[in-house]
Amino acid sequence: MTIFMVMKVKGMKAISVADAKAHLSELVERAEGGEQVRITRRGKPVAQITAIEVPRKRIDPAALRAVVDTMPLQKESARDAVRRMRDEGRY
Repeated sequence: MTIFMVMKVKGMKAISVADAKAHLSELVERAEGGEQVRITRRGKPVAQITAIEVPRKRIDPAALRAVVDTMPLQKESARDAVRRMRDEGRY
């Protein structure tokens, strides 16, 4: 893990613009994980990185059933298929 200067600003992690530019990918990953990070310039907060809440799309059970019903039945169980591939060296 990369080490860079992080400070607390009002209970939220803060990082300088220079460090944020150097470690943007890691900061985005942290935001995806629910962490909020403030970016500071000369010690004052100027921006904030947070995750975007995307509403989950509801699944229509009837549409799902229609798709599943069109799928052909498999000739062997998943267990047997995995074992066969393992034994044949195809994994």
